[in-house]
Amino acid sequence: MKIIVKDGSIIEVNEEEGRRALRHTAAHILAQAVKRLYPEVKLTIGPAIDNGFYYDFDIDKPITLEMLSSIEEEMQRIVKENLKLERSVLSREEALKLMEEKGENYKVELINDLPEDEELSFFRQGEFIDLCAGPHVLYTSQVKAIKLTSVAGAYWRGSEKNKMLQRVYGTAFAKKSELEEYLNMLEEAKKRDHRKLGKELKLFALMEEGPGFPFFLPKGVVLKNILIDYWRELHRKAGYVEIETPIILNRQLWETSGHWDHYKENMYTVNIDEEEFAIKPMNCPGGMLVYKSETHSYRDLPIRAGELGRVHRHELSGALHGLMRVRAFTQDDAHIFMLPEQIKDEIKGVVKLIDEVYGRFGFKYKVELSTRPENSMGSDEDWRMAEASLEGALQEMNMPFKINPGDGAFYGPKIDFHLEDSLGRTWQCGTIQLDFQLPQRFDLSYIGRDGEKHKPIVIHRVIFGSIERFIGILIEHFAGKFPVWLSPVQVKVLSISEKYNSYAESVVKALKDKNIRVEFDDRAEKIGFKIREARNERVPYMIIVGEKEQQEGKITVKNNKNGEEVSSVLYEFISKLRKETEDKVL
Repeated sequence: MKIIVKDGSIIEVNEEEGRRALRHTAAHILAQAVKRLYPEVKLTIGPAIDNGFYYDFDIDKPITLEMLSSIEEEMQRIVKENLKLERSVLSREEALKLMEEKGENYKVELINDLPEDEELSFFRQGEFIDLCAGPHVLYTSQVKAIKLTSVAGAYWRGSEKNKMLQRVYGTAFAKKSELEEYLNMLEEAKKRDHRKLGKELKLFALMEEGPGFPFFLPKGVVLKNILIDYWRELHRKAGYVEIETPIILNRQLWETSGHWDHYKENMYTVNIDEEEFAIKPMNCPGGMLVYKSETHSYRDLPIRAGELGRVHRHELSGALHGLMRVRAFTQDDAHIFMLPEQIKDEIKGVVKLIDEVYGRFGFKYKVELSTRPENSMGSDEDWRMAEASLEGALQEMNMPFKINPGDGAFYGPKIDFHLEDSLGRTWQCGTIQLDFQLPQRFDLSYIGRDGEKHKPIVIHRVIFGSIERFIGILIEHFAGKFPVWLSPVQVKVLSISEKYNSYAESVVKALKDKNIRVEFDDRAEKIGFKIREARNERVPYMIIVGEKEQQEGKITVKNNKNGEEVSSVLYEFISKLRKETEDKVL
């Protein structure tokens, strides 16, 4: 696809870049349609995003579903008009005059905040013109399939101190068949929404008393503990030790780590004995203190220290979303303290561990290498070495990756792992961050072969990322139908009538004795009703007992996945189920 890029030239791009340019153009078509229908609306920004685009509007009345429908119809007309996208560059004075004449005060603010030497480019399509760096497709007619999907609130420039705007989301494709496929995926995603299923399956609750602070219910805690047990088993085999650090630490620590200067707006603070403290937004500084609590030799390294740490981060209320975006969560952190010559081997070890975990759940993934951000700390030399080490490790493993410029942590570059779920959606979970800065800031050291003190290098890494968020992803990935090893309830025993409850109870006891997670439905309800309820609860196996089973000393097993129903001896079923659990069969 050909697109217009930042310098105004027309170039041929790959499918992914072309799709983003097309969606950016769709955002301009949206703004043009809104201005045609509601001329008093003030425009702000409208970028392309993953799977679509949005535009933020300052409008006095709420945007309703009826309004969305009218806007979408007007967008279709603009597409049919086949308007050419034309780029122009204006001086600062001309740009300000143009936007002031149009009454676009948000655009005036954006222009005033841009650096003096910034080129001010505009894109015009018909009567509509917008401040924009691009890229765009050549004609509006190339945006053949458009759908507006939702409206949400969004603060201007992401600050709750500013006015609340209305954000219209949409998506666009070059072919109508691609849009239909995407919309079908969205419908399936609605059925799998972890908030809906989490409530139905009694895994967690979201309450007004704690916005962004999820409550885990008994079955949810079982699921969470299964993941934690699996995490501990893996890390023990991989040579990690486990530590635990305090949730609240004083301001001095966060100043030393750099978080007070670079991350304070996301931190909760509290005064204790007239001293300022912060609730930890991450586990790293505490991990540094654990390392520093004793003297280390080069022979001790690498030290791999894992922590299932509870962290709190201030997220804007509008950004909260079930378990996917919360204010309190458990990070499966680990910090590896190592020698310079151990960097590549340790990175490879972490990558292999992450690969094993994601494979266990049936996830594919893509890898990104995120480089130095603008607000970084540390020397150019350290950053070059850190970035080269991460890139070299990926290359040696023949692992495909994409460079994500400027998206590293403020203390070091990172490798990000983006999971692909059963619907083809991607989620950023695992991260490997290489850090030369915190060992210096915390004055960490080890005694080298030469008897002198040296600074260790640190890898920060997570695999699940946030356990809460990973649970949300798993719920949607499996549509609540967890594999046996993960399922909070593995078997539901159903008696056909009260006459067989005693035999059913002996079956339940035998299952419990073998550590199988089982529930007994002894209600005086018809067996068909009980089976439907167990199916809706996504329990992997149902055991049905009645007169025949009691007389023969057997059980009838119904598989919830494929509906298969077989007669079995109890001990054989237990053996099969235990093997499925131990092998973590998907």
